[in-house]
Amino acid sequence: MAVTAQLVKELREKTGAGMMDCKNALEHTDGDIEKAIDYLREKGIAKAAKKAGRVAAEGLCSFAIEGNNAVIFELNSETDFVAKNAQFLELLDTVGQALLAAGVNNDEEALQVVVGGKTIETLLADATATIGEKISLRRVNRVVKTNEQGFGAYKHMGGRIAVLNVVSPANDDVAKDIAMHVAAQKPLYLDRTQVDQSLLEHEKHILTQQALAEGKPANIVEKMVIGRLNKYLQDICLVDQGFVKDPDIKVSEYLKQNKTQVLSFIRLEVGEGIEKKQEDFAAEVMAQVRK
Repeated sequence: MAVTAQLVKELREKTGAGMMDCKNALEHTDGDIEKAIDYLREKGIAKAAKKAGRVAAEGLCSFAIEGNNAVIFELNSETDFVAKNAQFLELLDTVGQALLAAGVNNDEEALQVVVGGKTIETLLADATATIGEKISLRRVNRVVKTNEQGFGAYKHMGGRIAVLNVVSPANDDVAKDIAMHVAAQKPLYLDRTQVDQSLLEHEKHILTQQALAEGKPANIVEKMVIGRLNKYLQDICLVDQGFVKDPDIKVSEYLKQNKTQVLSFIRLEVGEGIEKKQEDFAAEVMAQVRK
């Protein structure tokens, strides 16, 4: 039986093994999927099969920068222990350099980048099999600047948090300070012009109901809501936040003092947006006792 690309794809999805391993297994078993799965298991290549459905919410965030181009991304594992593994750290660097060189813009493009004859998708499947945990790539962002602009980059706790920003004109000290501030203060927007109007209306509604519940008269409620909404915006907008190195001034004042602007920033924190499985330890122990 001819080994088609569709068969290889199907076997990869079922086992998590690399493309060439799947192709060889199918050729060895004359295209029989079930026998190919057994073949891979016997060879110890299909260890990733049972891990495909697991949640990979640990790992590290990283970036790679060269000239006017940069990429920031997240590489996930199932446990923090594996994220400190030398093989994982090497994979993190390999993926970062490959993404930077390829100039990819998103997760889908990233998985198809070829490194040493293998796609990153295959590298991750191979790593899943050899490391013993599900390894996945997400949140790939490409950032480009001009010659006059500068990058600011910072990692916290070895990459639990990674920040990449662009400032104008280039100023390494300011760019680094802003990156560290973003890591610590977690702004959601650069300034108020970026805040979605529907979000503001929603927040205004909540604040109004809170004030009314306090029994305040209507004319006082309006002033209270304006004040609280302003405080809310100060919390979520970078330029309105108190500067982390000098809380007596706002970030906007710090930038003005240094005649610099922040054009954009990206902040990644490991596991954001991933629904982690909540383990019931007591139930797990009882299940083992009953066996």
